Amino acid sequence: MNTRLDVAGIGVGPFNLSVAALLAPLSELKTAFFERRPAFNWHPGMMLAGTRLQTSFLKDLVTSADPTSRYSFLAYLVAQGRFYRFINAEFPRIERREFADYLRWVAEQLPNLRFGSEIREVRHNGECFVLQFADQTVEAEQLVVATGNVPHVPDWGAPHLGEQALHASQYMTTPFSAKGKRVVVVGGGQSGAEIVLDLMAGNRGEAASITLLSRRPTLEPLDESPFTNEFFTPEYVGAFHQLPQERKAAIVERQKLASDGISPDTLRQLTQAIYVADFLSPDNSRPSLLPFREVCAMRRDGKTLRLTMHNGFDGQDEQMDADLVIFATGYRSVLPSCLAPLSERLRRDRHGRLALREDFSAEWDGPADQRLFFQNAGRLSHGIADPQLSLAAWRSAVIVNSLLGRRHYNDSDAATPLNWTAPQAAPASTIVAA
Repeated sequence: MNTRLDVAGIGVGPFNLSVAALLAPLSELKTAFFERRPAFNWHPGMMLAGTRLQTSFLKDLVTSADPTSRYSFLAYLVAQGRFYRFINAEFPRIERREFADYLRWVAEQLPNLRFGSEIREVRHNGECFVLQFADQTVEAEQLVVATGNVPHVPDWGAPHLGEQALHASQYMTTPFSAKGKRVVVVGGGQSGAEIVLDLMAGNRGEAASITLLSRRPTLEPLDESPFTNEFFTPEYVGAFHQLPQERKAAIVERQKLASDGISPDTLRQLTQAIYVADFLSPDNSRPSLLPFREVCAMRRDGKTLRLTMHNGFDGQDEQMDADLVIFATGYRSVLPSCLAPLSERLRRDRHGRLALREDFSAEWDGPADQRLFFQNAGRLSHGIADPQLSLAAWRSAVIVNSLLGRRHYNDSDAATPLNWTAPQAAPASTIVAA
């Protein structure tokens, strides 16, 4: 027996959890969100003690769209009986562990989530989308896809994944010991810095050596200054989306440190830990920080992994031996395998990226009133904020409003103080578009 839905969600991470939370009070749409995992679990492999969000707790699943929602972070604090304790603690940023618990709390309340439900394939039969499971078939008018990105490992490292090489996303979920080992962390962003701090603390045993390799010229800070944060606003996303496609990649690259730098708190912790290791506890292991290093190869030599890299500072080639390599090399966007039957029907740009409309629906050759919305697939269509939590609630409001065909949730904000484009009616004495 088939089930017919108005909206089917594929994947239940924070982004589709946000959409589900905004859809939950709306009885006019029949919805369900499907997730292959047995329960909600947000980045368990990087849930290190003491690590903090890089964004405000007000940028939760719902607040910017519906501040009265029962699924807000503040509602979570009240429900847990620690609202005043939280305020009095004056956290500059909240711990990831608490935000993860908030996400779990929301997931436990929503009636439209289906965990342990793996979608084998999705087709379109000419009338609707058809989701095929092992034991059932579900039909849907609209799809919202948010399956998350997958860990990225460089081509030279992928063949060695196993006991001696792992991605940072598995750091807390893979049992391993660093005791007496030469550990190399590849990647100079937030994850790499956090892992180095954890290794220095001896939480995986005392390593023989700890080395951080980064292509960047130094350990660069996250730019969270006020005007940079204007990139994470609805107005900026709208302006960016209107740009010619050929301009977007260069702009996003220039903004890299707005989302991919190391938080100032983490940099401070790291430099203080190195100071203590150098001068106050000289027996403790201190890391070697090697910037300007581009790893180009890794091969096995007995039980040793030998990395070959180019030093972009002095132009020399170098080699380094390791017993354990951890890739803090980020994530990449892929189309979920269940959508393979629809892949050729989705329009793409010349680089193979999905062509997304302003409301995050994909351009495709199917019926215009039956759409596929994609979350976390528009970094080069909607801007640098797309993979971040910062605008999750706003994007969900845009998607839900589009599903409803009306503006039910707030999806706009006051104009930013920055003029991204020439003002529509600018006097000739101020600015004129060329």
